[in-house]
Amino acid sequence: MRFDFDTVTDRRNTDSLKWKVHENELPMWVADMDLRTAPAITDAIIRRAEHGIFGYSVIPDEWYSAYIRWWEERHHVTFARQELLFSSGVIPSVSCCINALTDPSDSVIILSPEYYVFYKLINNSGRKVLDHPLKYHNGRYSIDFDLLERDMSDRSAKLMIFSNPHNPIGLIWNAETLSAIGELAYKYGVTVVSDEIHCDLTDPGHEYVSYYAASERCAENGIICLSPTKTFNIAGIKSSAAVVRDKKLRSKINRALLLGNASDPNSFAVQAAISAFEHGGEWLSELREYLYINKMTVSAYLEKNIPGIKLIPSDATYLLWLDCTALGMGSKELSEHIRSKTGLFLTNGEPFGGDGFLRMNIACPRSLLTDGLERLKKAVDMITEDSDS
Repeated sequence: MRFDFDTVTDRRNTDSLKWKVHENELPMWVADMDLRTAPAITDAIIRRAEHGIFGYSVIPDEWYSAYIRWWEERHHVTFARQELLFSSGVIPSVSCCINALTDPSDSVIILSPEYYVFYKLINNSGRKVLDHPLKYHNGRYSIDFDLLERDMSDRSAKLMIFSNPHNPIGLIWNAETLSAIGELAYKYGVTVVSDEIHCDLTDPGHEYVSYYAASERCAENGIICLSPTKTFNIAGIKSSAAVVRDKKLRSKINRALLLGNASDPNSFAVQAAISAFEHGGEWLSELREYLYINKMTVSAYLEKNIPGIKLIPSDATYLLWLDCTALGMGSKELSEHIRSKTGLFLTNGEPFGGDGFLRMNIACPRSLLTDGLERLKKAVDMITEDSDS
């Protein structure tokens, strides 16, 4: 491999949210990678920093063309230039959509389990969460469309937010499913916001389908949130795009981004994104291979050493969804037990709407992954021993 993903980079004492932990702890929770970004991105940031003046920035033509070319070449989707709106992040974009397209008495549909921040955004805005639980059977999740139509037809439902690919499940929604969502949304006047920040982090040989490309209904009645930040491990740079085809809808979102102070780039946001999309392809290909091997390593280890935890099959993201229900503990209690006994910090699944589940971030050098798995086994063995005694 051309790029080194095995070397461990010490992130302690760098004001890292993920690594603000005790000395003996290993964080495998929040969704950023313990892997250095593509060298081309680092070089672009250094060149910009060397200029030494960091005033207000505009969005150049190169930013638009970089997004358009990447999605055409990688995902076979064509955006028009005017459809792209700069945003400082996917979460600010989703927040602006909630505020712009709903009133405090309205409801927002969520397909649970779902990224827990969406719940916070809805509740903090004074809106109501309309929770649509996904069907779960034999380790697989799917949508109950009869139930979804009931939720869509609720007069208070004005917006639906979901992640594509799904966080935390790692499911790639197929075109038929997305199109069916789009038809129901159009029928009942519900606008759909598709968070596609994980779209480039698919397993080798797998491709995601953008909600924008699933059907004309989806494209006309949807808002697509895109970003290079998860893919290239530059979340702290704060750079993303919202894609909105419908002119009236785009005007509302553009105004909301302006009012929310989310439409202006920092001094590195544009350069990092352009460099990622123009020069990061080879790095990403190797990263996807590395992450896939990490995923297979976890799968084999759990099956052999921790049969009480089942890995939910997935085709995307570096976030694994672990079914721990056989251990007989709630997510909060289990995650606290694991952390207190071994120092392994995993994400409690309860805020996602998945009590009894944990989320594990495997975007790290393989030596750290092995350490994490051994800690997990130790914690689960303690539970088993206690139950046998």
